[in-house]
Amino acid sequence: MSQGDFRYVVTKAPLRITFAGGGTDVPSFYREHGPGALLAATINRYIYVTVARNFYPDEYRISYSVTEDKVRDIDQIRHPTVRESLKLLGINKGVQIVSVTEIPSRGTGLGSSSAFLVALLLALHTWLGENVTPETLAREAYHVEREVLKEPGGKQDQYAAAYGGINLMEFFQDESVSVKPILLPRDKREELERSLVMFYTNREMPSSSVHEAQIAELDGHVDAYKRMRDIAYETADALSYMELEGVGRLMHENWSLKRGLANGITDGEIDSIYEKGLRAGAIGGKLMGAGGRGFMLFLVPKEKRRDLMAALSGYRAEEFRIEPLGARVVYAEDF
Repeated sequence: MSQGDFRYVVTKAPLRITFAGGGTDVPSFYREHGPGALLAATINRYIYVTVARNFYPDEYRISYSVTEDKVRDIDQIRHPTVRESLKLLGINKGVQIVSVTEIPSRGTGLGSSSAFLVALLLALHTWLGENVTPETLAREAYHVEREVLKEPGGKQDQYAAAYGGINLMEFFQDESVSVKPILLPRDKREELERSLVMFYTNREMPSSSVHEAQIAELDGHVDAYKRMRDIAYETADALSYMELEGVGRLMHENWSLKRGLANGITDGEIDSIYEKGLRAGAIGGKLMGAGGRGFMLFLVPKEKRRDLMAALSGYRAEEFRIEPLGARVVYAEDF
């Protein structure tokens, strides 16, 4: 098919939460001390991307928090991942791109930048009339973010958004990635959902500075990273058998280790949120993402859920469900 065989394409990719092992997906760990391993799940909060034919065939138009209009030189596109994705797929003008997010994407710890990129790549491939696998989407998104743009971070966000569901992910020294789904019957998945609550810390910031600090100090915390990797395996086993109290305890241990990996991961307010949650009955929890901002996730027995909500009433609670599917095409219209 020729470029732009579909006139209008809409895709969506889910955001993610991480239970344990985050940070072991960073190359500086798994290449030297691998494998890395983590347990993550996608949730029913999404980033949507629309790709359409542009009326002006020699121009790009990109709309996100700002609108870049009448751009004729690809190197003049200010949005870096859009620019590099277009280059990767060889799309030469005549296209417009619009993105919408359900949760702020300025650094909330839910993998939004990678979810956007995965949704974008899927939309562009589909617009070109190309089928693409989750593995290819994840690899291409990682290539753009980490290898082309040199943004610090790991691999979990790209694979989570592409594959969806609850997954034990392993990251090997040869750069291969294993994605092992944890399949729960609907009633068990709903039981898990009733035990999870996220609270917004009212702070957003890019994760790059925290990632850079963790990477710079990794050699001094190798044993902690290895233990977090082991916790990921243990958490996957506990979740498979729906031993939710064990999952909560392991999340607590993981957070206790992670908060000491580098400056900026936690502070007085974040520690206060976490301690209030524990006193209200949560078994465990952790801050999502690299640290310093975003959402705090708790695992709490259902009979203590109201107590937890009351204790943290000053913060917005974001209730959610587990999303079993990864990035997908919502709508496509040909000529």
